[in-house]
Amino acid sequence: MKIALFSTKSYDREYFDRYGQDYPHEITYFDNRLTSQSVPLAEGFRAVCAFVNDSLDAEVIEKLSALGVELLVLRCAGYNHVDLDAAKKAKMAIVRVPAYSPHAVAEHAVALILTLNRKTHKAYNRVREGNFSLDRLDGFDLYQKTIGVIGTGKIGQVFCKIMQGFGCKVLAYDPFPNKELIAQGIVYSSMEELLKTSDIVSLHCPLTPENYHLIQADTLDKMKEGVMIINSSRGALIDTKAIIKALKSRKVGYLGIDVYEQEADFFFQDHSETIITDDTLMRLMSFPNVLITSHQGFFTDEALAQIAITSLENLTAFEKGEFIEENTVLRA
Repeated sequence: MKIALFSTKSYDREYFDRYGQDYPHEITYFDNRLTSQSVPLAEGFRAVCAFVNDSLDAEVIEKLSALGVELLVLRCAGYNHVDLDAAKKAKMAIVRVPAYSPHAVAEHAVALILTLNRKTHKAYNRVREGNFSLDRLDGFDLYQKTIGVIGTGKIGQVFCKIMQGFGCKVLAYDPFPNKELIAQGIVYSSMEELLKTSDIVSLHCPLTPENYHLIQADTLDKMKEGVMIINSSRGALIDTKAIIKALKSRKVGYLGIDVYEQEADFFFQDHSETIITDDTLMRLMSFPNVLITSHQGFFTDEALAQIAITSLENLTAFEKGEFIEENTVLRA
């Protein structure tokens, strides 16, 4: 099958070429993001492979369908950026990679916590400049702190277990409590109780219309003074303007994010020699207690291998007139 792979980076080529040798597919790589302007590149392809910051709104899907594209292969778990109604109308099938490596994202969330708390990024820069002072590098013990985990899917489950290993009390909120976690001592609570009592709040839920801007002025008001907030899920779970206000008032003591509401225009690209025009992003970057990484939580060898393999298996199944049930978002 001929596939157009958009938003290609060097690592995409490396892993898809490595594992693609075992599959009868012809992949053409495009560096371009998939947008309404770049859609014509998909002409002549039966399938399109897209990533989290590709545009998959109604206009793009209609144009892809008009070009004869039958299958949308998401090399990610989330599909909140896809207009499912438009895809259904166009009779376009959608598959994804639901579980490339929950450990990768969960471990990155822990890295954000440890770095923010113990200020290792600042210590690294100081020592390189010959400054061995410990002033303002103090942190706190994670031991016996209360960690609030919102969302206990595969990533949230791994994160809960890791934080238990630090000796933390872990509170969780999820509409569907996990019996295995309960058996291991994880306490499910109401959202209000979690926000009120947690020293650290970590987001591991998908982005849905119901939890858009889950963290906003009202929820921030319920949190402890100096709370740490971690988001390695989706940027729009946080109202960025509200979090900036909370940072300025010191209600939020630490913020670690691997995702950002308007990341599509900046993440996965080198802007070191250009002017960043997003004033909100620049304001966030100006806070000394904010740590931003550019959606790299998934970025491990194991995860990249699984993304490529699962995407290729999805393509093969579709070509045979089959679907891998757990990977399927929408059938044609």
